[in-house]
Amino acid sequence: MFAARVATLLFLVILCVALHVLWRLAGQVSPWPRRFLQAVAWVAGARVTIVGAPVTHDVFYVANHLGWIDIPVIAGASGAAFVAQDGIARAPVVGWLASLNNTIFVSRSDRLAVGEQIEALRVAVSVHQPVTIFPEGTTTDGSHLLPFKPALFAVMAPPPRAMLVQPLLLDYGAAGPEIAWIGEEKGDENAIRVLRRHRPYRVTLHFLEPFDPATLPGRKAVAAEARARIQSALTASKRPLPSV
Repeated sequence: MFAARVATLLFLVILCVALHVLWRLAGQVSPWPRRFLQAVAWVAGARVTIVGAPVTHDVFYVANHLGWIDIPVIAGASGAAFVAQDGIARAPVVGWLASLNNTIFVSRSDRLAVGEQIEALRVAVSVHQPVTIFPEGTTTDGSHLLPFKPALFAVMAPPPRAMLVQPLLLDYGAAGPEIAWIGEEKGDENAIRVLRRHRPYRVTLHFLEPFDPATLPGRKAVAAEARARIQSALTASKRPLPSV
């Protein structure tokens, strides 16, 4: 299974890079990074179900974070760019995959670089591509939500134009602890472990109700509102279904 998945990924790399170059040479917007990342999620075993309606333009996505697989799952569904921790950039293959969709890599430990990170994010938002941030600043096993770091929400307080913030919930169900990239595990180790899984796993990607950040008093309020909506959806996802 592992060898077959790696071979399939290599084939997809060659095919999609060639098609991407052809589209760019023709002066066209290339659909291939999104299609490639969607295929990566499938090959890695993710069977994605989308709940809710994604806003596709002038939107700022805010999501919980379990690991590198979140990027192809969200990008495949929305075409979004990302702000992700620089540890992903250093991970073999995984970092390259993330860069295909204009990922902005930031250091979670360098507080002095926050201003530069916010400016890079402003530039990314200015091109109208949806952008996703993972404001927990690290990963979990999906069973809970960590406090949000509000710094990057400065881009939405106020927003540069009429924009919406749309919270996202990634729910891997029982597979969350097995998929999550947490602790001291390295990125390549997690990628190999995920690709070695014999059975596919379900991922439910919830596009929650968006809100207008311009109606809130500042970045901390925007962060709190996004977190509250994700927490509510996470709590609901863990609630047992009523008996019939």
